[in-house]
This record gives sequence, C-alpha cells and structure tokens, in this order.
Amino acid sequence: MVKLYYNPLMKKLTIEDKIFNLNEIKQLYPAVLVKTGYKNETTEMSLEWIDHEARGRVEIAGYGLFVCIGEEKYSFIYKQREALEEIISEIAKQMKYYC
Repeated sequence: MVKLYYNPLMKKLTIEDKIFNLNEIKQLYPAVLVKTGYKNETTEMSLEWIDHEARGRVEIAGYGLFVCIGEEKYSFIYKQREALEEIISEIAKQMKYYC
C-alpha cells in the first residue's frame, strides 16, 4: 500500500518517502508506461488513450504518477493500475482539503 500524507499547516504533500511543497508543483499527472519495442525503452501514454484507443496493441510496462517541479521530474511507478488509482484517490481527497 502506498502511503500519502499531508501537513495542513505547510501545504506539503508526501508520496512514499518524498515530500513536495504544493506551491512548487508545476505538473502532477498519471500515465501508463508502454514498451516502445526498442530495447527496454518505454514512453508515457495517457490512461484515456489506453482505455479507448490502444485495443491491446501495446505492451504495458507499468503505471506511473509523475510530479514535475521546475526542471525535475519525479516518477512513482506501480505494477498494477489499482495501486495508481488508489494513490490518485488519496491525492484528490487531500487537494480538496487545501481548496
């Protein structure tokens, strides 16, 4: 189980062992990692594309949550979509708290 915590006074978001200041996050998004067919290379695709367009034509390598702060990109990769959906649900609950 992925643990996600928040601190209401500091507006911090912790995913696994990484703490993020919400004011610094430029992008926070989920994606599916699909194999490109070249060595072990993968690329990100949207969940929507996988659900509606992929039709089994790609090999899924994993599911990821990505956090971009400035030029840095943090990746949290999960083997199962359910684990990704769980973390997305927790983030949504916490974002409601800050709004």
